[in-house]
Amino acid sequence: MLDIALLPGEYAVCRLAAGTAVPGGLLNGADGVVSVTCTADELSVICPSDRVPADAVVETPWRCLQVIGPMDLALTGILASLAGPLAEARVNIVAFSTYDTDYLLVPTVRLSEALAALTAAGHRIAG
Repeated sequence: MLDIALLPGEYAVCRLAAGTAVPGGLLNGADGVVSVTCTADELSVICPSDRVPADAVVETPWRCLQVIGPMDLALTGILASLAGPLAEARVNIVAFSTYDTDYLLVPTVRLSEALAALTAAGHRIAG
């Protein structure tokens, strides 16, 4: 059983061209979570919907669930315990992790189904 926080507001999943610099000011906001991943093929940004970078390809709206941590990096099966019930409920996800914890984005239109599936799997939702 995990404790999960439903973060306020809506989120966006964004794609920028490979080699694009991290947009100025993106990491300066105090509200919400921002994740930036750089690969040879793209710069991906997950951020609150009101901070979407200009010129990004954007998928929105999403809601963000945070596993309340910090969690030990040696733990196994955390994402599987969340992704499994959501897959059974046919709720698509975008997952990302930090040093301290894991996050899941679920489509805003599927939020009630996602919360029901996670609760039925024994997880506790706050927020």
